[in-house]
Amino acid sequence: MAAPIPSSGSGSPPALGPTATVGVLGTGQLGRMLALAARRMGYPVITAGDDAVGSPCGQVAEPVDDLDRFLARADVVTTEFENVDPEVLAAARLARPGPSVVATCQNRRREKAFLVAAGLPTVRHAVVGADGPPSRDELVAFGLPAVLKTAAFGYDGKGQWVLRTGADVASVPLDGGPFVLEELVDLAVEVSVVVGRAADGTTAAYPVIENRHRDHILDVSVAPARIDAGLAGRAVELARRVADALDAVGVLCVEFFVTTDGGLFVNEIAPRPHNSGHLTIEAAPTSQFEQQLRTVCGLPLGATTPFRPAAMANLLGDLWAAGEPDWAAALAVPGVSLHLYGKAEARPGRKMGHLTALAPTPDEALELVLDARRRLTSRT
Repeated sequence: MAAPIPSSGSGSPPALGPTATVGVLGTGQLGRMLALAARRMGYPVITAGDDAVGSPCGQVAEPVDDLDRFLARADVVTTEFENVDPEVLAAARLARPGPSVVATCQNRRREKAFLVAAGLPTVRHAVVGADGPPSRDELVAFGLPAVLKTAAFGYDGKGQWVLRTGADVASVPLDGGPFVLEELVDLAVEVSVVVGRAADGTTAAYPVIENRHRDHILDVSVAPARIDAGLAGRAVELARRVADALDAVGVLCVEFFVTTDGGLFVNEIAPRPHNSGHLTIEAAPTSQFEQQLRTVCGLPLGATTPFRPAAMANLLGDLWAAGEPDWAAALAVPGVSLHLYGKAEARPGRKMGHLTALAPTPDEALELVLDARRRLTSRT
């Protein structure tokens, strides 16, 4: 077991120094980027999950295939995705975020109940199908248009159906409930706030990030978001309130809907770093992954004020359809950085990596990163 190092903060719990072993539940790209940040600071990292050997995280952290051995070795356990068994976190020596945080955020029904109880703004919604499949009349009575979402195991648009007409209601599958039924709002833009929260309750938030999706998968992110300053300040305030109400220790991302009439509603909470926050690796003094390490190990929170505006573009497996992308062409664009996740097989819709661009303005950063992505497949 690692010996703690003293904390400079009065009354703060002792921090875990670089002899502490950080355990990551999950083996994907978020764990990989956390492990890279931790390795740079001298921390050993172990990872557990499906096919850990050769996985994105398993390439830069030590895979441990036995869960009991993983828990015995880890001085602190964190997660790179929310669909983990909270009981595993409860069995850890120290888990950040804790099992109650993950249990709340991994289920839309519990998440909505938490938001309502905390007095945080959500779109009009109802839980249906808790005691068996809901009736189609019940969906119509809620009011159309609406969005039907499975309570559990939904991400990147999976487990979601937009209901605009009676025909949509007639065709939607109604087994596998319960569901959360939400009003379909007039959306102006989607934004997110990544916030770190320490064990003593202090928080550090990054500027609001503007997000665009394609086929329900995040396509590009721009920071700072091109929205009204007052609205941006409100989003940061709400993200801090979410972190405090959860009593979370770690990094979390709060996703928001901004409506055409200026409304701001919490959509979802990810109790971990988020795809939209990848641009913090280049854009901020402390990336969201280093911040995750700092929070779970009890170190002081890092600075979040960005160096420059930034934009991030996801690289999906579709880009490999005509062969290996032209990396040299993309990297010829000034201010562009490349991150690949080490996945062996490129499949349509699979997140394989991302590009980030820094520039004097958000618009210029977005133009650069989109130009770089276009060049990947524009061979002559």
